[in-house]
Amino acid sequence: MSLLVGITGGIGSGKSTIAKWLELKGYPVFYADMEAKKILFQAETIQHLVNQFGDGILENGKLDKIKLGNLVFNQPDKLQQLNKIIHPLVAKEFSNWVHQHFGYSILFKEAAILFETDGYKSLDYNILVTAPKQVRIQRVMQRDALSKQEVLKRIKQQFPDSVKRKLADFVIYNVEKERAHKKALSILKKLEKIQSKT
Repeated sequence: MSLLVGITGGIGSGKSTIAKWLELKGYPVFYADMEAKKILFQAETIQHLVNQFGDGILENGKLDKIKLGNLVFNQPDKLQQLNKIIHPLVAKEFSNWVHQHFGYSILFKEAAILFETDGYKSLDYNILVTAPKQVRIQRVMQRDALSKQEVLKRIKQQFPDSVKRKLADFVIYNVEKERAHKKALSILKKLEKIQSKT
């Protein structure tokens, strides 16, 4: 049995950078958020979303991600409804992916809201990637061309790091690349040691 390990962190924390580094080390990584985006644009999902939120989320008959984002990020109950539609489908995909990658010592699942959705409970260990708020804001503003207010709005939708730290088994402080990789390597060694004993 593979050890299932979550990688999470707030928007702009650099969790995807750590995940890609793990892939370079030869470990398979399931990108839950990328999977969610794929599922979002499937015809069946779009129909479900229109039933839930109305056709104001469409542009020329196609799902408009910006309209959907503006709707859910301004209304927490609507965001919850969206998560209830998408997350069970992502969980199903992850389960299939785990079966396909049988034989690896450790499998990683990268997800932005692992703690918020209780997804962490189905994994063996969880790694939190963290960085100072100002660093995260700058990263996201540059990456996604969002305003500071828009970034702060998204940060507000996620658990604060103080809460996540209590739920995480390991923490990577991701400001300086070399230091973050060094910490990730030491976590990998611990996980491999745990796995070799099972």
